[in-house]
Amino acid sequence: MTHASTRPNQFSLYPFSSHFMDRNGLGYHYVDQGSGPPVVMVHGNPTWSFYFRRIIAALSKDFRCIAPDHMGCGLSAKPTDAQYDFRLKSRVADFSALMDHLGLEKITLMVHDWGGMIAMAWAVAHPERISRLIITNTAAFFPPGIKKIPWRLWIVRNLAPFATPAVLYGNLFARAAIHMAPYKRLSQDSAKGLLSPYNSPQTRLATLRFVQDIPLVKSDPGFDIVDQTQRNLSVLSDIPMLILWGRHDFVFDMDYYREWRRRFPQAEAHVFENAGHYLNEDEPDAVIQAIRGFF
Repeated sequence: MTHASTRPNQFSLYPFSSHFMDRNGLGYHYVDQGSGPPVVMVHGNPTWSFYFRRIIAALSKDFRCIAPDHMGCGLSAKPTDAQYDFRLKSRVADFSALMDHLGLEKITLMVHDWGGMIAMAWAVAHPERISRLIITNTAAFFPPGIKKIPWRLWIVRNLAPFATPAVLYGNLFARAAIHMAPYKRLSQDSAKGLLSPYNSPQTRLATLRFVQDIPLVKSDPGFDIVDQTQRNLSVLSDIPMLILWGRHDFVFDMDYYREWRRRFPQAEAHVFENAGHYLNEDEPDAVIQAIRGFF
């Protein structure tokens, strides 16, 4: 059952009511703000729907803005490994269940980071339900060419004896992202808002499992989903696409941007010279203007 809450918000920057969908006894949180054509915004790791706060505030005057928090992230439940497997397959299933629960059709889908892989895996199976795509510093394919993942991610993904205590007890991943993901210095309130859900070892488990679940080789659990998605991206070729890219992203760098352009040469594309991975934090006004122009 879904319910809405008018809880007092911890931060005035995020003045949205909370909604929850039940997923096997776990609360899957999402924002559902405004009315009109639906715009669905899907975050990555270690962010949450807070990352889209400015976009939601601007667009909800004319659109129905929906932004879920992946399980273990944001205001969604913080399950243990015994309660949830933190795998890409489950992430896609959660997102698909929300789209069906809300009965959404002809949506604009805006994705970032892990949100790209999760939502695009759903999108290639349901192209008829999508009217527009907004791609921001993300991937829906394996690293292009012979590219490797950055060494910082490799360490967290592969060196569990170091990564587990560092991420769970030191909040290494989310705290590092505050400094490395934006190109410009975050305001204190923005940094607090991004970090607020990850305030204890249990609440940080998803940030660790997301990195450990990056599929790279055939034996990885999510490999087939990524492979199937990248093979079928062409079913989205006739859907209007806007690509917005922060140039100074150390993970989803310009090689990923060029791969999106290669696959979708007809897409409208903008590169932001003064932005990094957290594009919505670095250039929120320019992003909103580009989206309005696209609409």
